[in-house]
Amino acid sequence: MIAFIILLFLNLTPKFQEEIIIDSKMTFEESISGINFPMQILNQLELVDVKYYSFDGKLHQGQVLINKKVKKDILELFEIIKEIKFPIAKAIPISRYDWDDEKSMKDNNTSAFNYREVKGTSIKSYHSYGLAIDINPLQNPHIKRGRIFPENANYNPVAAGTLTKESVIVKEFIKRGWSWGGNWKSSKDYQHFEKRLK
Repeated sequence: MIAFIILLFLNLTPKFQEEIIIDSKMTFEESISGINFPMQILNQLELVDVKYYSFDGKLHQGQVLINKKVKKDILELFEIIKEIKFPIAKAIPISRYDWDDEKSMKDNNTSAFNYREVKGTSIKSYHSYGLAIDINPLQNPHIKRGRIFPENANYNPVAAGTLTKESVIVKEFIKRGWSWGGNWKSSKDYQHFEKRLK
């Protein structure tokens, strides 16, 4: 009889499940639409769902279009990001922004794959291979020769969502073989991580 009452109580107790706000719910086809790039690169890409707490303190779900070879890293890193509640504004594949890096950055969007050159060069960016990710561009701008990209950004090392040498996130990326733009000599690209595969 006691066991029955306990079972009844357990079944009647509401199970708490945190509501998830969906920032992106694209299909793979939607995430790659609107641009032409080599089939060889297309075959290396995978769209992954990631969860994170945003600046509103609520749990969100976004998506990252990434190279399959770094999928494990990205899933592990976003699990850490979620656990420590490091705020991510949003994570939406850049096709939503018509493949415009400036638009994506100004909207503080975290993104990975984008078939484009390194700004001011004809060299393909690591983003072109799904081997780079930019995190919270407004908190973590690219600073070069005194100019800030995006222009509406502000780098404040103590502000929420900002990456520094002491950040758990930076250390975890580096531990997995990624390099961080905040360690560059000629400029500081605080939002940027890339991985050179062997």
